[in-house]
Amino acid sequence: MRFDNFTFVNPEFFWGFLILPVCIAWYLWKRKEQQAALTISSTKGFEGISHGLAKIKPLLFVLRMLAVALLITAMARPRTVDVSTKSKTTRGIDIVMAIDISGSMLAKDLKPNRLEALKEVAAEFIKDRINDRIGLVLYAGESYTKTPVTSDKSIVLSGLNDVVYDEVIQGGTAIGMGLATAVNRLKDSKALSKVIILLTDGSNNSGTIDPKIASELAIEYGIKTYTIGLGTNGMAMAPIAIMPNGAFQYGKTKVEIDEKLLKEIAKTTGGKYFRATDNEKLEAIYKEIDTLEKTDVEEFKYSSYEEKFRPLVLLAFLILAIELLLKHTLFKSFI
Repeated sequence: MRFDNFTFVNPEFFWGFLILPVCIAWYLWKRKEQQAALTISSTKGFEGISHGLAKIKPLLFVLRMLAVALLITAMARPRTVDVSTKSKTTRGIDIVMAIDISGSMLAKDLKPNRLEALKEVAAEFIKDRINDRIGLVLYAGESYTKTPVTSDKSIVLSGLNDVVYDEVIQGGTAIGMGLATAVNRLKDSKALSKVIILLTDGSNNSGTIDPKIASELAIEYGIKTYTIGLGTNGMAMAPIAIMPNGAFQYGKTKVEIDEKLLKEIAKTTGGKYFRATDNEKLEAIYKEIDTLEKTDVEEFKYSSYEEKFRPLVLLAFLILAIELLLKHTLFKSFI
């Protein structure tokens, strides 16, 4: 039997148990006075007569005290409580993750490289956003939608897992186009909160849309943008050429992130700029964004009560009935 969901509505009635020791003391004190006295010259004639009933006569008092204890417990109204909960999302968030997939994202200053480190951290972020819709936009020299905004996390995670550098889109870093495509995915959203997480490891050097124009579009549609500059300070091992066998040749390249632009995008849209120089900082950034952008979830609790006092009352009256029956039958001659 479980006791963690067992409660008493009127526990003050347990003070009634204090009457039991008083009744027991009174019974022991008055016990001899309740027995009739008979003076005779000799008890020889009573030898061999069994005194079994006389010895178990206190059973009547025990039954009565047990019945009183059960009634006191019943008055305290024991019951079990079954609590069930139901959650309702009252403020959903639509999020688009705009990810730079230019060749520099293969730099090895994050392990195993920037792109793979991002995919690992972003996957955990997506899994934690249970009540939100998420979409993916990829960009380099151009941009395109990898997955539309959806509540199906398996689709988003599958799309993220498939992200690789394959030169499908031309080289370069078109931050403006990446941001504009993300805005386009969110502009018709009915969500109360719309967020873009834009990540890049470079500066805007390609594309036909100016990042500032894309920022103005985000402001017009009420879309907050968090920007992340990815890469160590100084130099990093990154692809500098492709060898005849198709493998990348790596060499030291300068990390050039337009932090001024990223800060301006974040500030004007109501977001925040972050700089991730290693795997741990990147993970901490996504955790902070997860904390900043929380979905309001209203929880309803339903309690089902099952009263347990009725069996105790019935048992108490049954014991009293047994006590009265024994008193007026088996123990009648002793009363």
